[in-house]
Amino acid sequence: MCQTPLHGFLAALPKCEHHLHLEGTLEPELLFQLAAKNNITLPASKDAAFASIASLKDRYQRFQNLDDFLGYYYIAMSALLDAGDFEALAYAYFAKAASQNVRHAEVFFDPQAHTERGVAFATVVAGFKRAQARATADFGITTELIMCLLKHLPLAEAMSTFAQARDGGYFKDGTLAAIGMDSSELPFPPPMWRDLYDAAAAAGIRRTVHAGEEGPASYMTQALDILNAQRIDHGIRAFLDGDEALVARLAREGTLLTACPLSNIKLQCISSMKEFPLRKMLDAGVRFSINSDDPAYFGGYILENYCALQETFGLSVREWEGIAKGAVQGSWCADERKAEILAEIEDVVGKWS
Repeated sequence: MCQTPLHGFLAALPKCEHHLHLEGTLEPELLFQLAAKNNITLPASKDAAFASIASLKDRYQRFQNLDDFLGYYYIAMSALLDAGDFEALAYAYFAKAASQNVRHAEVFFDPQAHTERGVAFATVVAGFKRAQARATADFGITTELIMCLLKHLPLAEAMSTFAQARDGGYFKDGTLAAIGMDSSELPFPPPMWRDLYDAAAAAGIRRTVHAGEEGPASYMTQALDILNAQRIDHGIRAFLDGDEALVARLAREGTLLTACPLSNIKLQCISSMKEFPLRKMLDAGVRFSINSDDPAYFGGYILENYCALQETFGLSVREWEGIAKGAVQGSWCADERKAEILAEIEDVVGKWS
């Protein structure tokens, strides 16, 4: 944890998280616990990393790229079988997030990764909903679920899962807040998913997409122009590639970019925190939020990401105020909830400025 003079402020600052994969919060301790409960044999005979909690944590320090990480990510999911497992997973994250003063979280989950293992869509969602209700009651945190479809699977399967959720009323009743797309980015450019996003737009469903990390900046432009995405996840490529026209457009249109600094380093999108384009994002006036992505794998939750940036860039209280308020304003919660969190931010800033 950072030792800067602003650590206390960063810890107290009310936060919104917009890029968090619930499956990516499956800590090795809970993984081994659930595997034992469900009689799941982890592949220790093929990969020594699964021999113990300690060896698995050590392996998580040495991902070579996104696909290397995803291999472990999907194996760990095999331990999630019943609604209680999904509730335990999500509640553990909400408790951790609340301890770091996350006040609102819009979190991803990957239904296809579970339904293809024989776990019913309704089972997954029921467990998450129970965790959400408990978290609101216990911590006062508000949350939204974003259903992500997997890019490495065929479009027809994504369309089928989307139709199941849409026709089952999960968007209409507020259970699901939006759709997104994740997993490997580079081989699967945004135009491949036009039909899915057109269907979501026609149904009035919010849309975000992973399109700003592995691929070129043009993926972000395609996400806006072809998919009509309202938010871009891992949205740093425009700055890394120096696409000034795209950056100006993002600022002008107020598009929220979700950014995950520690994740970017772990997956070798950037080689060090100094390469994270924080100053460029601030100078351009774009709206963005700082997030933890898959914190069980990448060595830090949201506060650790804030601290890593502060240690590198030495931001002021007012600069952090702008980041925090921009994240609130880019959220998909009700205006009344935004007003509550903005007031909380102003209260903390007033004590530290």
